[in-house]
Amino acid sequence: MDVPNAFVGYTNKPSSKEVVEALGPNSEFWEQIVTWLATEKGVTEQEWKSGSPKYGWSLRLKTHGRTIIYLAPCAGCFRASFVLGDRAVAAAHQGSLPKSVIKAIDEAPRFSEGTGVRLMVKGQKDVPGVRKLAAIKLAN
Repeated sequence: MDVPNAFVGYTNKPSSKEVVEALGPNSEFWEQIVTWLATEKGVTEQEWKSGSPKYGWSLRLKTHGRTIIYLAPCAGCFRASFVLGDRAVAAAHQGSLPKSVIKAIDEAPRFSEGTGVRLMVKGQKDVPGVRKLAAIKLAN
């Protein structure tokens, strides 16, 4: 079952405090990913978006207008989503990603924009896979 977005029903973007409260202890891993992308990879553009209040809010981390990752806060965890082109999918299969991430890529739906991969971050063990996939997305 999919974990719902923590901000379903919100008409305004959540505050930093609300995000930290929703994520609980996993807020530190959210911050690790955001900070790592900004300081190590130069992904500094941030944009909160919501398709409608029924879907909640997500943070898009972008560089030069290109979205690298979507982070969606949930209760006690968060979803990291990517849209990968064919080159990025091929590179992911050549890399040293955890088996769970490769499985998520293989089972992800294919769209004209690319392969839509969604990973849940429920603890520190999930962070390296997200970082590696973000680096692959950036390189491809």
